[in-house]
Amino acid sequence: MLTETDLRAALPNALSAVDLPFLGARTQGKVRDIYRYDDRLILVATDRLSAFDRILGVVPYKGQVLTQLAAWWFAQTQDIIGNHLLDVPDPNVTVARICEPLPVEVVVRGYITGVTSTALWHQYSLGNRTIYGIDFPDGLRKNDALPAPIITPTTKARDGGHDERITSAEVVEMGLASASVWEQVTAAAIALFRRGQELARRGGLILVDTKYEFGIAPDGSVMLIDEMHTPDSSRFWIAETYADRIAAGQEPDNFDKEFIRLYYAAHGYRGEGDPFPMPVELAVQAAIRYIHTYEMLTGERFQPGALPAAPRIEANLRRWLA
Repeated sequence: MLTETDLRAALPNALSAVDLPFLGARTQGKVRDIYRYDDRLILVATDRLSAFDRILGVVPYKGQVLTQLAAWWFAQTQDIIGNHLLDVPDPNVTVARICEPLPVEVVVRGYITGVTSTALWHQYSLGNRTIYGIDFPDGLRKNDALPAPIITPTTKARDGGHDERITSAEVVEMGLASASVWEQVTAAAIALFRRGQELARRGGLILVDTKYEFGIAPDGSVMLIDEMHTPDSSRFWIAETYADRIAAGQEPDNFDKEFIRLYYAAHGYRGEGDPFPMPVELAVQAAIRYIHTYEMLTGERFQPGALPAAPRIEANLRRWLA
């Protein structure tokens, strides 16, 4: 088991980026460095941590957790909808089918919570009662469970912008997806979320909300892409303490990167302008939570990959190509 001392020592070797010119041109996302190789995508999950649509810093082993946890979830849900995963040749690397991504993020929420401008609670606390085209009653408290999971889509931020709230009707009206595709997407998203809540509960966690991305495969089928049910794309709470903490008027014990959002918000940063550097202790605590989340969900011990990661990733990819 990695200790805080181990993680502090690993921080200088956290993977901020990779350079693999033998794979061709690189595209950088918020967290992943992406290469298109023949008819496949090679996605390298770095240790970059984003929140408020900004990169705040790096967290040791985060990219490995994202890659391996997403692969585990894809295996648990492939009976619901197909996904893009083909291979995992390195702990930080996903080889995936090339799909045409839908230009919309499919956010599913089971509770009313959050601190960002797109969060349900933020909008509700401002007095809004129709959010994402859905009517909400008066009297809801922060962190209450919703009667049933709801879908609250957003546009995908570009060029450093922020995600924008839209309704399901607007997804079709704006041509972001056809009516038939959107129907498939929403049905799959709710089914994936319910499966996620079921398996998370077994591990002692509550899956609060999450973000899915979907794409169209070359054969025209709708496919789950990117990642799923990781601390990057999802909010988790500790199930055992939830009821008591809510009754006491306290925040739930979160086990994701929400505590980082809360830390930055408490220090006056909510995504406007450049963020202040992530403190070392915050990065270490984030690493602990990412690793523990992986172990709680999968029931498996986390096996850290060799550091520094970049030469290991290059060697494994060259072997995979050979």
